[in-house]
Amino acid sequence: MSLKKRKLASGVSSSLQIQLLHALPQIVLAVGENNRIQYVNARAELYFNTSSPTLRRMVLEDLFHFDSPILSLVNQVQRGKSGITEYNVEIGYIRHKANELMDLQVDRMSLDEETVIVVMQPRTIAQKIERQLAHRGAARSVTGLASILAHEIRNPLSGIRGAAQFLEGSIEPEDHPLTTLIVDETDRISRLVRRMEIFGDNNLLDHKVINIHEVLGHVLQVANNGFARNIELIEDYDPSLPKLLGSRDLLVQMFINLVKNAAEAVSASRTHAKIWVTTSYRPGVSFTVPGSRTKTSLPLQITIEDNGPGVPDDIRSFLFDPFVTTKASGTGLGLALVAKTIKDHGGIIEYDRLNERSVFKLLFPHQKLVRTSAKKNKPQVLSKG
Repeated sequence: MSLKKRKLASGVSSSLQIQLLHALPQIVLAVGENNRIQYVNARAELYFNTSSPTLRRMVLEDLFHFDSPILSLVNQVQRGKSGITEYNVEIGYIRHKANELMDLQVDRMSLDEETVIVVMQPRTIAQKIERQLAHRGAARSVTGLASILAHEIRNPLSGIRGAAQFLEGSIEPEDHPLTTLIVDETDRISRLVRRMEIFGDNNLLDHKVINIHEVLGHVLQVANNGFARNIELIEDYDPSLPKLLGSRDLLVQMFINLVKNAAEAVSASRTHAKIWVTTSYRPGVSFTVPGSRTKTSLPLQITIEDNGPGVPDDIRSFLFDPFVTTKASGTGLGLALVAKTIKDHGGIIEYDRLNERSVFKLLFPHQKLVRTSAKKNKPQVLSKG
């Protein structure tokens, strides 16, 4: 029986039923014999970036990897098992999409038991909010560590260093290397403490009106003349992006960290390395901190993308924690500093792996300031390797 000819038990017409299915935010697929796709709603067309007629010429195996759980769930329902609902399932795709976590509902269609209905709900938004809480917690832990180092370690170090220098004049010459060792080691620890002090909690940041395109332009100029001189840098700016309140120096340092990380990633693995820097205005995104009823709108979006190999799966959840790094000589403080800087500016940062690219997405609040424009609108190539 054709789906368009059916009516709901409540008496709702088939045309209204189709409209309701298209209005759903979930991805809906109707699957028939041999896993042939019989129907998709508008959300599915958008999600797979494929028209309904094209999708209806496919089978599930054309969309999903052979070991994707969705195939197994559909098969269980087809063999007579009752409807299945599973949460937080990782779905593997074939058609140019990265694996993604989904909530799944699979059940037989009551009016046509040969047809299986698959409803997919992406879990990314909820998980991003959860990860933001972890990132902010990581930033707070670094802030606390910096405070401890500054107040509880530097003062004793000064005393130890002074005592070693005093002893040097009253001991035998052959023992001088020991006092020299004490002085050198205390100096080394002092340098580490000074490096950590940049994470210190500073509620008096000098926030001023910032044109983020000017900041990004400066960062890419530094990159183009230094660590990314052999990499193709591409910028794509939204000319209507408003200004934001922030610390120019901290923002410059944060974006240099991100672009430098991208440059190191692509330099190690690509003959044609590329980095994309994009700005856009995306209304509708908001963030609520637990314990507060105030929602912060985060429409200013900046993305740093590269075509490198990406972050290993085993450290993605800890990417913004201090002392976590994939580099043999890295300290693991760069992305922790990025997490603290974005927190100090009231925003959030996310990492994703999409379409063979590593994507760092930063969202900033709109302070309702005078709007500005970027010099460039269309994508521009700054350098070619």
